[in-house]
Amino acid sequence: MEAARELELRTRVNNGEPDSDNTSLTKRWRLPKMIHYKWWLRVILYILFLIIGQSAATLLGRLYYDKGGNSKWMATFVQSAGFPILLPLLCFFSPSTKSTKSTKPKLSTLVFLYIAMGLILTGDNLMYSYGLLYLPVSTYSLLCATQLAFNACFSFFLNSQKFTPFILNSLVLLTVSASLLAVNADSENTSGISRGKYVIGFLCTLGASATYSLYLSLLQLSFEKVIKSETFSVVLNMQIYPSFVATCGCVVGLFASGEWKDLSKEMKEYKEGRVSYLMTLIWTAVTWQISSIGLLGLIFEVSSLFSNVISTLALPVVPILAVIFFHDKMEGVKAIAMLLAIWGFLSYIYQHYLDDSKSKADESKANVVSGSGSVIEMC
Repeated sequence: MEAARELELRTRVNNGEPDSDNTSLTKRWRLPKMIHYKWWLRVILYILFLIIGQSAATLLGRLYYDKGGNSKWMATFVQSAGFPILLPLLCFFSPSTKSTKSTKPKLSTLVFLYIAMGLILTGDNLMYSYGLLYLPVSTYSLLCATQLAFNACFSFFLNSQKFTPFILNSLVLLTVSASLLAVNADSENTSGISRGKYVIGFLCTLGASATYSLYLSLLQLSFEKVIKSETFSVVLNMQIYPSFVATCGCVVGLFASGEWKDLSKEMKEYKEGRVSYLMTLIWTAVTWQISSIGLLGLIFEVSSLFSNVISTLALPVVPILAVIFFHDKMEGVKAIAMLLAIWGFLSYIYQHYLDDSKSKADESKANVVSGSGSVIEMC
């Protein structure tokens, strides 16, 4: 009975005869492949946005300091001030009409969430600015790779992620990599930066990596427990509104610290001229938002964990670019630290691959069981 029914349906599809099951079979055989390819194209595009945007923004941030910029709050300001670029996307991706009012959190809850996330983002960006000021960009980027280790720890406590042998291997390798950079502090060329400032930059970069990992884990927890939705418009809101709060916080910090008084002098004394000064800041803001689009897209298409993993993919790339553009020294200890960081990254990626494969296998089994039940019901 089952074989005869399937043969009949296939014959109707091949002959172009109308049938109520024709559409479902066509969708089952043809649409999934097309949807799968489109999904991969989107994911690849978001990955490129994230890697290129993050690499370019890091290099431009270092360029700002190298050519005469000295304002930590201005360097922090441009990391979030480009959020208006995302507003057209928010208008285009309107909220889903399917969501009911009962599932939406209260406005006061959302406001508190946006303010809290924005303040965390402000502190995180400020620590990154100090790290980029006092460290060579290659060392800075390698230290940022430790955010994977911090992410695994925070995900264990906040998102119920399990520690596997590959995750533990990644934690150990990234910890050893950071330790090697700390031990190598005296012999490394720090461009005249004192040891005290180097230590401050080192600790600030580690603190920023930990804070950013906490931010991503809290973001995922907010989607699951508070917002209970992960549409693209919701993801955009979680980028735009905290960025607005972070930008306001940077403006307050800029005036409270008195750095705003030196901005005109800084612009005049910038080695490449005023136009170059403005373009460096503008393109730093733009490239950070390009990176944010990639990050948001990967959160929506895959997960916040995967987006964090991909963001660290740019970290081994930046030290190589730093050697080319900023003539950073790639000494033996730093090269070993970079290899260990890459090894830890690949170990983390492989664990994500295993989890994804297991998830797909479970989903396939569920579909087979569901399909068998439908066939039995038809017979």
